[in-house]
Amino acid sequence: MTPWLVRAWYPLMRREMLRVAKIAKVDVQGQEHVRKALASGAGVLITPNHSFHYDSYVLGHAAQQIGRPFHFLTAWQVFAMSTPFQRWVMQKHGCFSIDRESADLGAFKRSVEILRTHSCPLAIFPEGDIYHTNERVMPFREGAAAIALSAAKRADRPIVAIPAAIRCRYLDDPLPGLLDLMNRLEAAIHWRPRPDLPLTDRIYRFAEGLLALKELEYLGRPQSGTVVERTRLLANQILQEKEQRFGIKPQSDSTPERVKELRRQFIQQLERPDLDATAHAQLKRDMEDLFLVIQLYSYPGDYVAESPSIERIAETLDKFEEDVLKVAYPKSHGRRQASVQFGEPILVPAERGQRDAVAELTTRLEQSVQSLLNQKAV
Repeated sequence: MTPWLVRAWYPLMRREMLRVAKIAKVDVQGQEHVRKALASGAGVLITPNHSFHYDSYVLGHAAQQIGRPFHFLTAWQVFAMSTPFQRWVMQKHGCFSIDRESADLGAFKRSVEILRTHSCPLAIFPEGDIYHTNERVMPFREGAAAIALSAAKRADRPIVAIPAAIRCRYLDDPLPGLLDLMNRLEAAIHWRPRPDLPLTDRIYRFAEGLLALKELEYLGRPQSGTVVERTRLLANQILQEKEQRFGIKPQSDSTPERVKELRRQFIQQLERPDLDATAHAQLKRDMEDLFLVIQLYSYPGDYVAESPSIERIAETLDKFEEDVLKVAYPKSHGRRQASVQFGEPILVPAERGQRDAVAELTTRLEQSVQSLLNQKAV
């Protein structure tokens, strides 16, 4: 990281936020929790939710207000999709890569070292992926907690984890753009657009149509039950078939963890020098199936029905735009305001041998972020 370059680059980052993501305002609350922890000399881990593209820019804006740039643990795919100059800029901004599909010891050690010794916080998005659910936290993976606990055992200073809730809402009415997007989505699967129906009805009708197509492909016929039940059944059937074929006994009920283990096995097989063309093609299809499972997992099913706000409708259509229309970054349908709220620091225990410490800290962080999101919703 080069702090002076982060400061110099900040106006360009703000311009990019407005130009691409149409984020016109950013409201930051609770920054005193981060300042106080830094002033005490503690190593600071920031654990925000990961609900929309460019939320790292929003967190960078918060870091500017706090007066200390953040390091960011970043998926290697982000670096792979960037130009050499973009990679250089990201590294100067404190970004370093991790391969989440393997035991990336290099990224783990680097993260622990930052918490042990560095004066700037480390930000990790424990959800791992962008789920487009501003108001609902998806299950946290345990990597961030494991890093924090490992640092606390080795550090000569206290380590604290600070939950952060990030949300984005529209300042302009996005409905005209959302209706146009819904028309394009229906047309993409050769349906006649139905502007006569309420938008929420069209969303669920569209979701059930997509789900039925996948059920026909994988299960032979459409299933009965709610969208939530059918989505979980399909994902579980796909995972079980592959786990049985490869003799894998899942160590967790977590869908992302089961996918991670299968992907690790598939990647090892794909790297075998004696792999024939038929086996290679099958493994590629297996990888595509795992991508479908993550897509299914990323749709809670009841998110819009629970509270059909314009934000939840927009988020769901954003996901459809990515998954059906194959758009890398969904279009923003008007100016938006982002908010960041930092919570009370959680002291990471330094005692060794604490059973289930990683799981307990992960749960506490997840619940803290959800509590902050609930406060913002009131």
